[in-house]
Amino acid sequence: MTIGTGRTYLKLRFSAIGLLLLHLGVRLVFPAPAPFPDLIIFNTVAFLASAVAFTAPLFNDRLATISLGWAFLLWGTGSTTSTWNSFYPATHFTRILNNLPDICYAIFYPLVLFALIRALTAKRGLSTLEVLDVVIITFGMSSLLATVVLKSAMAHFVGSQTTVFLSIIYPVGDVVLLGIAIVIVVLQSRALRSTLFLVGIAVFTATDLIFLWKSATTGYSFASLTDDGWLLGLVIMAEALWHPGGEGEMSDRMTSVAATIALIFGGTILTIASLKRSYLPAFALFPAIITIALAFLRMSIALSAARNAHSDRELARTDELTGLANRRTFIAELASLKSNDGTVLLLDLNGFKSVNDDLGHHAGDDLLRQISLRFSRVIPNDALLARLGGDEFGVVIHGTPRVGLEIALALRSTLGYPFLVDGAEIQVDVSIGRVVNDGGADLLRRADIAMYQSKRDGGGVTLWQP
Repeated sequence: MTIGTGRTYLKLRFSAIGLLLLHLGVRLVFPAPAPFPDLIIFNTVAFLASAVAFTAPLFNDRLATISLGWAFLLWGTGSTTSTWNSFYPATHFTRILNNLPDICYAIFYPLVLFALIRALTAKRGLSTLEVLDVVIITFGMSSLLATVVLKSAMAHFVGSQTTVFLSIIYPVGDVVLLGIAIVIVVLQSRALRSTLFLVGIAVFTATDLIFLWKSATTGYSFASLTDDGWLLGLVIMAEALWHPGGEGEMSDRMTSVAATIALIFGGTILTIASLKRSYLPAFALFPAIITIALAFLRMSIALSAARNAHSDRELARTDELTGLANRRTFIAELASLKSNDGTVLLLDLNGFKSVNDDLGHHAGDDLLRQISLRFSRVIPNDALLARLGGDEFGVVIHGTPRVGLEIALALRSTLGYPFLVDGAEIQVDVSIGRVVNDGGADLLRRADIAMYQSKRDGGGVTLWQP
């Protein structure tokens, strides 16, 4: 963090805290709602918290700071609009922006969830599955809320089904955020950053629950003293971004499990709706339908990614030309011999260079593929045949020295009859160096010495001798 950035942060932080304390003081002295403290001072704190998040230091994941900054900005916008509507309910401006607070508050939760996962885990690349998981969790929990809470809430809240649904959806988002934050704090041994996030979300959640409880019982009073809990939660979460550390590595598993649970909720809700058609309004089924559609999309992307990952692993282990194991796989298999009985063979073709020179590299490649196929037919399942490069092959054989010798002789015998390449019959031989595992090192070097001795002798199978 640079000196200039640090000074900016201190100004923003102290300004947010100072205005929050000022609003609390005004509210204690003058309990009656008023435009200046409740419309201007109150909402300015939210916008300052957004600025604190946007200007967080560079050690943060930028997607986390941007997401949290926008979340706070949208919450401040929704709060400002809602406060304006409360003070000036009859204006044309109010009628136009009547639904803006609910839209802003609804977008707030997915953005904070995304920022929480990015800020408290070791993620640095943007994953499509990660984004889908966040959206699936959001819609899945919304559909669960519609089924479990909506009917009973209608008896206590004033307004249409849509109004009640939007009023009680926010605590569910708080519970999801709080649950994920608790899991992360436990896994990270209470690191300062994750602890601050947990405290901020807990304060914000408690304020939402108090609002919901008052709305359902004694009645919520606009510009209540407890409303400052929302601001305090935002300020603490923004503060968390300015403290390094606390990164974990469990976001993929955590969000995928949560998304799976949300999918189950969505499917169950649609089943209930099909059996009891009048139980839920049509708009309440929309989140469940979106949840299932996104889950199928996620499944398709995950399967494609799994196939690609499998192909990449195979390419890393195999030779592209012949499909045999490559040198890296051969070396790993060689190390697995350790002190067990086994034999290492090193094979080098005789006469292959003239094929490349006379017929071209395409003919040489075709010949290598045919030779690899013949070699593969005599290799047992517990042995490894690899192309090490050029016209050189290696074999790791588990078993007694006699088994190794029999396989070496079988490999050479596969070249006893000619190959047909570009209409021409081609005859090649092979020089094989054989070394029996004695628990020592340099098996590959000793097999190489034996192979060159075989070449000097005109081909065949040569056993390395001390």
